Amino acid sequence: MVSVHVWQLAVVASSSNDVVPAAEPNLQRNWFSFQSAALTKVEPVSDFGFSKKLRLLGAADYQPVFKNARYKVSCQYFLILAVANTLARPRLGLVIAKKNIATAVQRNRVKRVFRESFRHNQRLLPALDIVILARNGLGSLSNDLVHTNIERLWQELINKTRRSSVTRDQANAG
Repeated sequence: MVSVHVWQLAVVASSSNDVVPAAEPNLQRNWFSFQSAALTKVEPVSDFGFSKKLRLLGAADYQPVFKNARYKVSCQYFLILAVANTLARPRLGLVIAKKNIATAVQRNRVKRVFRESFRHNQRLLPALDIVILARNGLGSLSNDLVHTNIERLWQELINKTRRSSVTRDQANAG
């Protein structure tokens, strides 16, 4: 049985159309137990997760991207470097320096927007190790502007990888 707080039960009860008579406490307790058990059996959707498999974790993961960056796309506020990986999925690494974004609140906000955008676009991205580097002024942008810029750059990166694979295929064929 799952432990449920009283305030959670009130939310479940108030959000349901079912009426539980107040005069029958046993019926209420059973109804709440049923409702809380039903809520915990719902499995979360993990299609848009950001597990460790999707992250660049250590210096050894970042080095190939910095040394051999095959794809580069940028705007005034950040730079994206990418290199093909041998995995079947893209991976993301963030480099958000204090020098470029002064406060921790702003750095965390920007990282959150980048991660969210990556999660939603990971199915469109090819198997790349991607590093996003912050530039000066990024911390002063609103979330909407950061999101708009990163979405545009994801499309540029996708287009560059497609063009690159087409020219490589043509060179191999000819």
